[in-house]
Amino acid sequence: MELSPLFDLFAGELRRLRTAAGLSQEALGEKINYSASLVAAVEQCRRPPRLEFAERADAVLGADGLLLRIRAALLREVVLPWFREWVAIEREATGLCSFEPLVVPGLLQTEDYARALHEGASQLVGEPMEQQVAARLERQSVLTRPNPPLLVAVLDYTVIERPVGGPKVMRDQLRHLVEVGSRTRVHLHLVPRDVGAYPGLNGAFVLATPPDADEIGYLDNQLHGTFVERTADVRSLRQSWEAVRAEAVSHGQTIKMISEAAEAWT
Repeated sequence: MELSPLFDLFAGELRRLRTAAGLSQEALGEKINYSASLVAAVEQCRRPPRLEFAERADAVLGADGLLLRIRAALLREVVLPWFREWVAIEREATGLCSFEPLVVPGLLQTEDYARALHEGASQLVGEPMEQQVAARLERQSVLTRPNPPLLVAVLDYTVIERPVGGPKVMRDQLRHLVEVGSRTRVHLHLVPRDVGAYPGLNGAFVLATPPDADEIGYLDNQLHGTFVERTADVRSLRQSWEAVRAEAVSHGQTIKMISEAAEAWT
């Protein structure tokens, strides 16, 4: 995957604004609490700009949101093409029903967990991989926007047992789930370990409720995502969702189970 031209634009604007402010890379680093080597890496397109970096640099350099706007456009562009339409639907949805039998859903992943997944399963390496990690984290802003969607996420119990990234990554990830699960618009549910075969084992899926349209489904696979829009297919997916949800325990029980599992990762 080639680097986005917007990456060059961000780097160039950062360099221009820094120079205009009469700051060296080291001086800017001191003002935004990052190392000079990291500032250099961003300006040379060797590291994608993280949100906190962009926020601090934008404020210190008086960019009036320019760096943040370029970064937002950059992350939208680096999302894999077949996934971009779903991200747009997700951003506008009033409700999301998600089922994951294998891993923590992308909207709920920590940075280290997301990176570990890419390192273990993605064909991307280096900066292209880091861009995808950053884009995944950027998607999560949908949960903190004004009037966020109601997210109901069902996870198979094996998700909290699979050692993605090792004990520390798992402990932090599960603690993050507990924290996110404290929000009024996020409901988490676990399908217990002792449940046998159930419809969800056929694969992960999401149902989104747009503000002024019928539900849309999304199925993920090894090559690309598939949209489900035909009425009969959406109805079938909704029935699968109801069956999966019926196998899961309550939100309160789930938070308790995840909290206990988090402390077991030592």
